[in-house]
Amino acid sequence: MRAAGFRLDLIYPADDPHTALLSGSAGEVRLTKPGAEPLPGRLARFEPGFVLTHAEALPGQGRAGMLYRDLIPSRLGGRYIASHITIPGGGPVADWVHYHRIALQIIAVRRGWVRVVYEDQGQPFVMNEGDLVLQPPLIRHRVLESSPGLEVVEISAPALHETFADHAMPLPSGRDPTRLFGRQRFLHHVGADMPWTPFQGAEVQETDLFEATDGLADAGIVRAGAASEIAFRPHDGELVFGFVLDGNARLGEEALGPADAFVIPPDQPWSLTGMSSDFRLLHVTTASLAEIDESSPRA
Repeated sequence: MRAAGFRLDLIYPADDPHTALLSGSAGEVRLTKPGAEPLPGRLARFEPGFVLTHAEALPGQGRAGMLYRDLIPSRLGGRYIASHITIPGGGPVADWVHYHRIALQIIAVRRGWVRVVYEDQGQPFVMNEGDLVLQPPLIRHRVLESSPGLEVVEISAPALHETFADHAMPLPSGRDPTRLFGRQRFLHHVGADMPWTPFQGAEVQETDLFEATDGLADAGIVRAGAASEIAFRPHDGELVFGFVLDGNARLGEEALGPADAFVIPPDQPWSLTGMSSDFRLLHVTTASLAEIDESSPRA
């Protein structure tokens, strides 16, 4: 299609693309696989449930040559998607300046490094293992290159959302770290710079995600320290998501290993036991997305 003078304007979903919109001098072309799920007009209704996915599940081919492993197959009614994304070969990434109409999007690096650039966030920078970013709604960004074997965890709402190309905006585009996108502020959490603090008898490396999202979400990295058990209080919002970055533990009667993921229903207490000395968990929670202006992230 590029040879025929067309350019990509839109594609979705990122983890298993089935719809794309292209444009050229001859007009627009929409490509859609049979039975493709239509985009919802507003945020899907949240359907809570327990989810456990193990690392042995095979990834699928996503956009820009990335491999996606689905961490929440139920999508909790279409409200949330979480993906374990890998780039096996590394090097330059076949990405372009783009943005998403989303309510929330968080990316954490598990292995390797990736060089990225964001609208109004200055020059391109490298995210390393332990780093996390909040990508606010509609912020333009681009993935430039990665190390071989890059692994990241991405959590987004809603589950089904578009990737729009922005052919007009060059990046980098300047620097304004105070800029708000909707009610959210871009966040680059650098794990190596953050201390470990006490948490339920264990230790946590906190982030500034709660402040950056205006209370919409929170995240931290949890490790056992000297604790034999970590008891988590019931959460009165929506998402309670965990991804095992390293090590082993037990979630109730379930064994957890590296790259396993789980979702706990809200208002339910839970605990981790039998943690190995190298155990580390990415722990993400959200408030109720129904409380935000649903027209804003979909505008």
